Amino acid sequence: MNKRKYKSSPLLVLLIGMFLVGACGKKNEAFSDRKVSFNSDWSFHLNDSLKDNDTISTTTAWRSLDLPHDWSIEGKFDEKSPAGYGGGALTGGLGWYKKTFKVAAQDSTKITTITFDGVYRNSQVWINGHYLGKRPNGYIGFQYELTPYLNYGDQNNEIIVKVDNSKQPNSRWYSGSGIFRNVWLETTDKLHVAQWGTYITTPKVTNEQATVQLETTVQNQNGTAQKATLTTTIYKEDTKVTSVTQDITIVANTRQTIQQKTVIDTPILWSVATPELYTAITEVVVADKIVDQYTTQFGVRSFKFDANKGFILNGKQVKIKGVCMHHDLGPLGAAINTRAIERQLEILKNMGVNGIRTSHNPPAPELLDLCDKMGFIVMDEAFDMWKKTKTPFDYGNDWDQWHKQDLIDQLLRDRNHASIFMWSIGNEIPQQWDESGAKIAKELAAITRQYDKTRPITAAMNPPVNMNIDEVTLQFDKAKVQYNTIAASGALDIIGYNYAHQTYAFHQKNFPGIPFIATETTSALATRGYYDAVSDSLKKWPVRWDLKFTEGNPGNTVSSYDQVQAPWGSTHEATWKIIKKYDFLSGMYIWTGFDYIGEPTPYEWPSISSYFGIVDLAGFPKDVYYMYQSEWTDQTVLHLFPHWNWKVGQNVDVWAYYNKADEVELFLNGKSVGTRSKKGDDLRVMWRIPFQPGTLKAVSRKNGKVVLEKEIKTAGNPYQLQLEADRSTIKADKNDLSFVTVSILDTKGTLAPNAKNEIHFSLKGNGKIVSVCSGDPVSHESYKGTKHTALAGKCLVIIQSGTTSDKLELTAKANGLKQATIVISTE
Repeated sequence: MNKRKYKSSPLLVLLIGMFLVGACGKKNEAFSDRKVSFNSDWSFHLNDSLKDNDTISTTTAWRSLDLPHDWSIEGKFDEKSPAGYGGGALTGGLGWYKKTFKVAAQDSTKITTITFDGVYRNSQVWINGHYLGKRPNGYIGFQYELTPYLNYGDQNNEIIVKVDNSKQPNSRWYSGSGIFRNVWLETTDKLHVAQWGTYITTPKVTNEQATVQLETTVQNQNGTAQKATLTTTIYKEDTKVTSVTQDITIVANTRQTIQQKTVIDTPILWSVATPELYTAITEVVVADKIVDQYTTQFGVRSFKFDANKGFILNGKQVKIKGVCMHHDLGPLGAAINTRAIERQLEILKNMGVNGIRTSHNPPAPELLDLCDKMGFIVMDEAFDMWKKTKTPFDYGNDWDQWHKQDLIDQLLRDRNHASIFMWSIGNEIPQQWDESGAKIAKELAAITRQYDKTRPITAAMNPPVNMNIDEVTLQFDKAKVQYNTIAASGALDIIGYNYAHQTYAFHQKNFPGIPFIATETTSALATRGYYDAVSDSLKKWPVRWDLKFTEGNPGNTVSSYDQVQAPWGSTHEATWKIIKKYDFLSGMYIWTGFDYIGEPTPYEWPSISSYFGIVDLAGFPKDVYYMYQSEWTDQTVLHLFPHWNWKVGQNVDVWAYYNKADEVELFLNGKSVGTRSKKGDDLRVMWRIPFQPGTLKAVSRKNGKVVLEKEIKTAGNPYQLQLEADRSTIKADKNDLSFVTVSILDTKGTLAPNAKNEIHFSLKGNGKIVSVCSGDPVSHESYKGTKHTALAGKCLVIIQSGTTSDKLELTAKANGLKQATIVISTE
């Protein structure tokens, strides 16, 4: 075969076809293969030298893998990486994917399309040598029709995907590289519901009845007009609720949007506590034969953002207690995995989180599906920059050609999700202080309202206003307010604040009649398990974001007391106290729920991940997690920290977060060292005591009766390993995961809080170790290895199932420690 070059060329085909979302309910088995996974059995090549010359040939070396795939996470951390510390000091590069497949002969009369949920970045696609198109944006889904170029029957087809992430830096955080989201192959009749072709709204909702408005776009790729019947049936689980039918005629080679309307009596409403969903199944029938079936999940709920009362859901005031999340899955990298997202959301839900901001790009569809099912208030964000770039090679370079298409596709893809309550058109946009910002904001808002009028529009601005406020008296001077041009443009329905918590109380004076949302708050920092002993040794850190870590924090560690903040932010307690105080403050999204790869603050080697998370990179909660749990949940909470391994006589600050109690009494080796109660708006209590080895015990009481007791013991030398799986049985589907926590204990089973042993892992059975991590922001060990060094006595190993039922036996070993084994079943 001659050497074949795949170079850039103009986009040859429109993005057409259909996309099946959220299949469930009374789906006809005849259409179960309309959308099938196209993730298996790909070949991959990473151009790693100049001799590759941006092309592939018969001599190219390939390796086999399944998608989704992130090649950057497989590399080594490099101080000189062109991605920079912001990109996690990992490499980008240029990669190629190919797959050979067959299409059944009987499908030659049908339409075949391929859908990519996301490819980072600058993807180009060919089928059997025919160029299909390019997509620069790494986070948006896109589709190509394959039909004109396919071979059928026994003949092979070859699809080639080029992914160019070589121009660095192009992101302020770790992006990952490759086909990092799911890929789907779809086969339909020539008369079918178009890609993202349904739009379901509930314009009027009461407890007695909900009006359901249905818009369905039907595409006819036949050469003649088609008469058909369009029927939409709504189900709650397996029970039919209502149905509506309409006769339609679609002109040849066109698409038409059909309006339908029905009602649901005594609807079961979606809420964060009870996220109930309905399923709409749309059928296209020709001559009594169903030629297409399309499934859409949606929720029935009413909501509004009120300038005085904040967020109102189903008639009740709900404070949004949200977090911002980047798209990476910690040590798994950017490659999407549904169970990994679900675990993150479970951990956050247990903390009391009810909101997710998809910072700063369209999320994976699986995240939105899970938010629908688990009950989160989602801010769906489109862009981190507009026309002006933030890094030399980012999306700002593609803005003029692609922003409109990318925004429309995001809106069409996401607008049926019950969990989405607002659109964000941008984050900390560089043009927010000049008139171009207002112009672009109006354009984006108009596009958004064209495709969805049911949700308000915001933008994350830093800040919406510049104010001169006396820090002591907090005096407001209207004459000294300088308005952000996006905030003042009139394009927004909600004013979004990034930080500037000192100005929240003045929002109603600055923006009368316009609701408030804190789009990004806090930026407090912590290293899990590290403490300064005396918590007020650091009042604020650092003086400037780009300076070195403060003395007393060796190895780029940051105290886990809630005292350390970036200069633009606040402690966790400071912002929550303000949000909690005022009804008109709808809520907040904290930066961030989880640590993430890249954007270490300050940007200093050897740090390669953030410190902002309330939960670390491995999924282990930091101490402040329990402050929120005590404030945001109905759980009974008493959390005592720090650990109890110090120098004899050293003064140590002991903190306790608690709720449902009047007071907490602290005991050291059975002797009371005092009772503390929260005063005013306090969120914790504290004791300063000299260290003596033994047992710290906290007892919370309500009306003199014990509510909870917690103990922390001085640990002896590390002696043994302990393994604990989040799930001991997982699916044998090659995707499911078991997250196994590794703890280093002393002879009595007490966690050794300063242990940093290197732990080695081995696995027997039909599965594999896919990741290891301790949550340490300065660790340069590969997440893809079979060994890792613990942080504060803990480590994580992630096991992925194979394709057959089996017993997976995981063993952990470390020099000088008693090994541990755990069995995980796959079925």
